[in-house]
Amino acid sequence: MTERWTVICPCCEATLIIDAQTGAIISHEEKSKPLASLEEMARELEKQKQKRDQIFQQELSSLRERERVLEEKFREALKKAEKQGEGPTFNPLDLD
Repeated sequence: MTERWTVICPCCEATLIIDAQTGAIISHEEKSKPLASLEEMARELEKQKQKRDQIFQQELSSLRERERVLEEKFREALKKAEKQGEGPTFNPLDLD
């Protein structure tokens, strides 16, 4: 004789059936949505396309920026190496 709770989500109005003893979700049923018109579906697809294009452009600019930052880091490391000269190098394994 297990007790179950039926809860309706305030956000998405989905119905959840929860076991009272364990707190585990036994069943989940989403609220049925009415079918959209063809025009609404086309607008939604266009919004998704614009969002994908925007994300792609952001990632592309991030990649270009990354290349510039890595090049700058390399040049700074090269300057530092030239500044140190040809002196003896320190090997941490020599301390053993």
